[in-house]
Amino acid sequence: MVAGYALWHGAGTHNGPSRDAAQAPPVPVKIATVRKGDFPIYLTGLGTVQGFNTVVVRTRVDGQIERIAFKEGQLVEKGDLLAHIDRRPYQATLDQAKAKKAQDEANLSNAELDLQRYTKLGEFATRKQTDTQRSMVKQLTAQIAADEAAVVNAQTQLDYTSIRAPIAGVTGFRLVDRGNIVNASTQTGIVTIAQIEPIAVIFTAPENQLPQIKDAIAAGSPKTIAYSPDGKRMLSEGMLMLINNQVDTASGTIRLKAVFENKDHVLWPGQSVSTRLLVSTAKDAVVAPDDAIKHGTDGLYAYVVNKDNKAEFRRITVGKSIDGETIIEKGIAPGERVIVAGQYRVQPGSVVTETLASSGSSDD
Repeated sequence: MVAGYALWHGAGTHNGPSRDAAQAPPVPVKIATVRKGDFPIYLTGLGTVQGFNTVVVRTRVDGQIERIAFKEGQLVEKGDLLAHIDRRPYQATLDQAKAKKAQDEANLSNAELDLQRYTKLGEFATRKQTDTQRSMVKQLTAQIAADEAAVVNAQTQLDYTSIRAPIAGVTGFRLVDRGNIVNASTQTGIVTIAQIEPIAVIFTAPENQLPQIKDAIAAGSPKTIAYSPDGKRMLSEGMLMLINNQVDTASGTIRLKAVFENKDHVLWPGQSVSTRLLVSTAKDAVVAPDDAIKHGTDGLYAYVVNKDNKAEFRRITVGKSIDGETIIEKGIAPGERVIVAGQYRVQPGSVVTETLASSGSSDD
């Protein structure tokens, strides 16, 4: 009886956790290989799209709008006609200025003939008459120069009755309708035009990242990528063009401006985006999938699969992370295999077997 108990007790105490792990059936897991290569270092942020240029189109003369020549939301080119103001008063002013100029030109022609006659008379014409006539010619010449300026001004005012797009872009809501009286002294515009090719994104970064950003822009225009607000869909790729000249002391951030060609118009003024700014590239970095990295009570760890297909527990130190990958600074070597799904069933020393993962997230 005692011998039997001893035999049973000895068998029970001999089977420790490591032996259980070794004798248990292989645990199905998903495995990935740690790679070595260049790893882009991005700074992430949130930003707002704004037109590269935005103009509120206003009239420069007073009058009644006779025609609206654009549609709301229309893409316009620089110089395209937007609206017509009643031209008649300004045409009359131009005609009057031209008539005055013609009158003064005729008077000048007659004064020049009289001056020639006085000059030919010689001693038969008094010096006073000659000097007076010469002065008259100069006065009329100056008057014609003033008339020319009046004609140019009247022509300019007439041209202003045709309101044209000052920039290329997309029009917004129409702010006035046909038949309304507009004048140059009011701040109410006719329409707002936003330039969307190219287009700008204004975003912020913490002030402690300013040295990295300055180094990146000193080396050239660093790549900037705009994503959807949830960061899942890439929208467009552009370049950082400007660092603001001061840090916002209230928020401790610096404003940045990136420019995008936006040929497909995927970016739109006022749109919210998330941004990624490429500041450097880590050369020959050790890179592992994010799913391989787990959080424990004593820090980060991962399970490495050795040549015997057994799981090894490794404490690790990590660096930057982007797009589902993380730099491994310490703990795992390039070429080693790590478990990326199924870790909750794995213990140190467990025999594992690779299986296809389902089309969802990892099992953990």
